[in-house]
Amino acid sequence: MDSQILSLYAKGMTTRDIVATFKEMYDADVSPTLISKVTDAVKEQVIEWQNRPLDALYPIVYMDCIVVKVRQDSTIINKAVYLALGVNTDGQKDLLGMWMSENEGSKFWLSVLTELKNRGLKDILIACVDGLKGFPDAINTIYPDTHIQLCIIHMVRNNLKYVSWKDYKAVTADLKKIYQAVTEDAALQALDEFGQKWDEKYPQISKSWLANWSNLNTFFAYSMDIRKAIYTTNAIESLNSVIRHATKKRKIFPTDDSVKKVVYLAIMAASKKWTMPIQNWKAAMNRFSIMFEERVTKYF
Repeated sequence: MDSQILSLYAKGMTTRDIVATFKEMYDADVSPTLISKVTDAVKEQVIEWQNRPLDALYPIVYMDCIVVKVRQDSTIINKAVYLALGVNTDGQKDLLGMWMSENEGSKFWLSVLTELKNRGLKDILIACVDGLKGFPDAINTIYPDTHIQLCIIHMVRNNLKYVSWKDYKAVTADLKKIYQAVTEDAALQALDEFGQKWDEKYPQISKSWLANWSNLNTFFAYSMDIRKAIYTTNAIESLNSVIRHATKKRKIFPTDDSVKKVVYLAIMAASKKWTMPIQNWKAAMNRFSIMFEERVTKYF
């Protein structure tokens, strides 16, 4: 019964929903007290998971966030849940932790990165971020050699928010020509062609690429093997969809702890599917070993 309660809770069901589901499906009376007791036991698991030792080296770490509504005193406020998703030297995905905050900034990120370092993470080769405020300064304080890359996956995802469904395929294909270009010059040419074709309908897309180019163009210094490893992993996308599915049903969370329990259980469910290394990993790791030779051999 405990595992069924946790499974339903992980899908975002409220205590009331779970009581009703047990009655409807099993004709069983489950008390709200029992449900709270079972889900409260997860709090200890969350603490243990959040404090577990980490690998010394993660070649790629993605930073992402989702926003949830939490009741605080007599008001309802938006809070961000920040996620750090690492790819280890075997190409396996590993969620390193989650943190909640009302405001992001250098001070907040400094505490997150200090925690990661204290848990044993000595080096990150590439950090992919979604323009998170204060993150570049903080990461270069704790991990001075880390390359910071504006995340291509996030960039494309944000662009596609503006696009009507009938243009979705064509716009996606034309964006791919930019980030899959062999050189930076070829990418700029593809971006110019994109603008000529789509600016009338979606002017904000090419503008966003041009405005962020200085944080995107480092991507072209990497070999194709490393680039593919960065942009072909759909781990962030699949993780987000699982978490959003779970949190959407709970329109308002009563406490921060309730958010952490739901997100943690959703993460555990998603990670069961992370059995294979990400695509192109062997070739990418060979390239990492050449490009970041001393740092890789130190920990790998």
